[in-house]
Amino acid sequence: MERLSRRRFTEAATLAVFGASLAGPRVASGRAAAPAPASAPAGSQGAVASAGVALRPLGRAGLRVPGVGIGTNNFGGRLDAAGTARVVDAAMALGANFFDTADVYGNGLSEEYLGKALGARRARAIIATKLGSPMRGSPFPEGGASRGAIVHAAEQSLRRLGTDYIDLYQVHRPDPKTPIEETLRAFDDLVRQGKVRYIGNSNFDAAQVEAAATVSRDARLAAFTSAQNHYSLLTRGIERDLVPACERHGLGILPYFPLESGLLTGKYKRDQAPPEGTRLGAFAKQNPAGVARFLNDANLAKVEKLQAIADAHGHTLLDMAFGWLLSRPYVGSVIAGATRPEQVEANVAAAAWRPTAEVARQIDEATMPRAA
Repeated sequence: MERLSRRRFTEAATLAVFGASLAGPRVASGRAAAPAPASAPAGSQGAVASAGVALRPLGRAGLRVPGVGIGTNNFGGRLDAAGTARVVDAAMALGANFFDTADVYGNGLSEEYLGKALGARRARAIIATKLGSPMRGSPFPEGGASRGAIVHAAEQSLRRLGTDYIDLYQVHRPDPKTPIEETLRAFDDLVRQGKVRYIGNSNFDAAQVEAAATVSRDARLAAFTSAQNHYSLLTRGIERDLVPACERHGLGILPYFPLESGLLTGKYKRDQAPPEGTRLGAFAKQNPAGVARFLNDANLAKVEKLQAIADAHGHTLLDMAFGWLLSRPYVGSVIAGATRPEQVEANVAAAAWRPTAEVARQIDEATMPRAA
């Protein structure tokens, strides 16, 4: 079947741009308080920035994260070491000190560049990384979350990042070939060793979150703190099953692709080709039909409605994309990529806004999935 799923699309689009608790489950916890954000710039912009990156709880665990997180899938791809350093410097200065990476990003370069860019500031940063995706040159080429794969990947990530601990270690995707107990026991060992402070999952569904929570409780193993999934004003499917499961078990949500590859910045217009240098622009050259499944009349119609709501209330589409997500109590940090310091600044400023009850109602009217 040739239909391109949203998940497969986002994976392919990214590659195109790169070019290639003790009474119950023991929750993984750090041995020190979560680091405070770096000082924001002085003046009014600093006040706005502070509001945008105020620390928020990640589920029911002790980890607190800023409202804006930095997605690093551009590090080692669209950005070299110098470009990465500029983005990291801006993020640290603004208090957006939560960096989400993965071993597979840039085939390891994202972690390497991030570690070098942070340098002596590492203790002031919160680093999340992921394992389990197929990675070129790995002794586990198919990826997965077996004990062997996890132990190997953790050591390699620690080396590349130049650190002796990972704040949040996540399974990048479900592994149907490995029992979840094996995965959780390996994670639990890393937590006991002090190499990992908290654990999370990415791209799990509600049933998989439920199964993992049951194993963690019954076997008294470290439990998942977070769930990282595709979530935005245009992609709200997780609200039906996954969000309730996460709320039952105390997981915080980390939305990725919050801007829908630029759709929620106003970057793409009806009847216009995607601009050069954008994710969809790059992917359109390889798979125009795939792009059309997402850059389509239905999505653009929703964006136009959202733009009208934003205009009527004196705000931007970017404000709405970040502020709406951060108005959800189960959301910890919104993960957004950046290739320039200016993008980090804009995202942090946008994250200071929250919708009123009336605006939230209007947004729901424009974006809530219709019952079949």
